[in-house]
Amino acid sequence: MSDLKVYNSYSRQKEVFTPLTPGHVGMYVCGPTVSGESHLGHARPYITFDVICRYLQHLGYKVRYVRNITDAGHFEEEGREAEDKISKKAVLEKLEPMELVQKYTNLFHWAMDQFNTVPPSIEPTATGHIVEQIEMIKKIIEAGYAYEVNGSVYFDVKKYAASHDYGKLSGRVIDDLLETTRELEGQEEKRDRSDFALWKNAAPEHIMRWQSPWGVGFPGWHIECSAMATKYLGAQFDIHGGGMDLLFPHHESEIAQSTICNHSAPVRYWIHNNMITINGRKMGKSYNNVIKLTELFSGNHPLLEKAYHPMVIRFFILQTHYRSTLDFSNEALLASEKGLKRLWEAYEKLLAMSYEPREENLDKELEARCSKLIAELDEFMNDDFSTAKALANIFELVPVINSMKDKTIPVSALSAATFELLQNKLKTYVEGILGLKSITEADNDKLKGVMQLLIDIRKEAKGKKDFVTSDKIRNQLAQLGITLKDEKSGEMSWNIE
Repeated sequence: MSDLKVYNSYSRQKEVFTPLTPGHVGMYVCGPTVSGESHLGHARPYITFDVICRYLQHLGYKVRYVRNITDAGHFEEEGREAEDKISKKAVLEKLEPMELVQKYTNLFHWAMDQFNTVPPSIEPTATGHIVEQIEMIKKIIEAGYAYEVNGSVYFDVKKYAASHDYGKLSGRVIDDLLETTRELEGQEEKRDRSDFALWKNAAPEHIMRWQSPWGVGFPGWHIECSAMATKYLGAQFDIHGGGMDLLFPHHESEIAQSTICNHSAPVRYWIHNNMITINGRKMGKSYNNVIKLTELFSGNHPLLEKAYHPMVIRFFILQTHYRSTLDFSNEALLASEKGLKRLWEAYEKLLAMSYEPREENLDKELEARCSKLIAELDEFMNDDFSTAKALANIFELVPVINSMKDKTIPVSALSAATFELLQNKLKTYVEGILGLKSITEADNDKLKGVMQLLIDIRKEAKGKKDFVTSDKIRNQLAQLGITLKDEKSGEMSWNIE
């Protein structure tokens, strides 16, 4: 099997993945700011890194997956409004800040569960690591790369850039930063407009505040991830992930402050997923096209024609390579819904089949084609996690599976070994690596309940020798394509033809 290669945003090329510790992978992914409901933009990174985590585990690695919750501060700079999202939203909703945080954290977890994502190994919160953030800031000040002004602490970007590769991740240079930085509140107290805040002095009306060596305040956005990643993954770890919108200033700042504090570059492989557009336009409040996940699942949004099952969203996202732009539209989602149903029907047919050995039926050409399609699944995933190509191969196997079910191709057209490999590999990929589930599971549960009720009524009728009712239930179910079978044990089983 070929080596796993990942595209490293830092080097801008694919590199063979070699973890720091053999057999173990440390992965940090920037989590949500829980000041509001999760939206469509949150679906892509967390589904992407869920599949990456699943595939690394499939390869045999023990993965420590750390994904934070931003529940404090998150005042933003460099071309964005300087504000504390949590405090502002808490006032609007008339909730205590941590009450609001809990509400939206719960909603985020619920949505991730709907997407069938694997929970992270550790999910630290910014408020739970204020001490670690303060300690990190102290070290950066001691090293001479940060300064305090009026109770706020800023990172000295120009001093860092003089001896370090600042801007390499995002492709920006200091002069560009100065031109694109807006005039924001507090800019005048910085030594340079490109400097970013590590700690911010809290005004009297600020709700979330902590005591620090520099006075009462709250942490900057960037320092929280550096502090938590260092605590749980060490000074250097394997993978840091997130959306491309985090390249600058967030991840660039993380590299700078972690490098100074820990005396080494923090991350070996930076992995970034591309952005989502809706009907060809960037998603944003100004376009009125931000779709919350609850709206997506319920269909309650002007841009949606209907509700979409979370698995349809997951499937749609995985049909495009994570580094490519992904455009959402009703037409695309309807096509994905149709495609997932077709895939799942074939998948269930395959698992229900049994092998009947007849050597004279072996089709060498079909055998070679199926073997190639199966073998390429690992090759594609090893080439920077290409779920799109893996799914394309699985779809090429669907007509073969359907033909075997219809008996237009005998099962024994494949060798026993290849047929078994086909069953096992698709189970590994469809459910294990791609994390897909049936979109009719809820309906199946209801159907099972209804069938059990009918079976109980039929048993009762037979017990009373009411064969008219008993036969009526069996015959009418048969007309609907459902076969009832009386087992020797006295129990009844049913099957949909």
